[in-house]
Amino acid sequence: MSATQEMNEEFERVIISIVSYSGEAKGYAYEALTLSEQGEFEEAEAMMEQCNVSVRKAHAVQTELIRQEISGEKIVVSMIMVHAQDHLMTTLSERELIRKMIEQNRRLHRLEQALLNQ
Repeated sequence: MSATQEMNEEFERVIISIVSYSGEAKGYAYEALTLSEQGEFEEAEAMMEQCNVSVRKAHAVQTELIRQEISGEKIVVSMIMVHAQDHLMTTLSERELIRKMIEQNRRLHRLEQALLNQ
């Protein structure tokens, strides 16, 4: 295997890690949403923290690629790279929306409890 092939395979592994961490984060966020719908808010918050950990990992990989490009290394923009970036950005957007939905579920839960306790 040539050095170029090894570099390409390593680059692909790095890009796939962004997709993987992003998917992991999205899964945690949706699990948190489900928990909040069940009134399990402490568990939902813990799941959102797991989401944040995965997002930070994906972002660290992305930041390293940006650092490499800024320092003069040529970064190949491939379809898998575009997919990874799209996946990460979608995850970030959905995480923020889910965070707001969890807060709405918390408010709804409080209102339901207040009505039931009258």
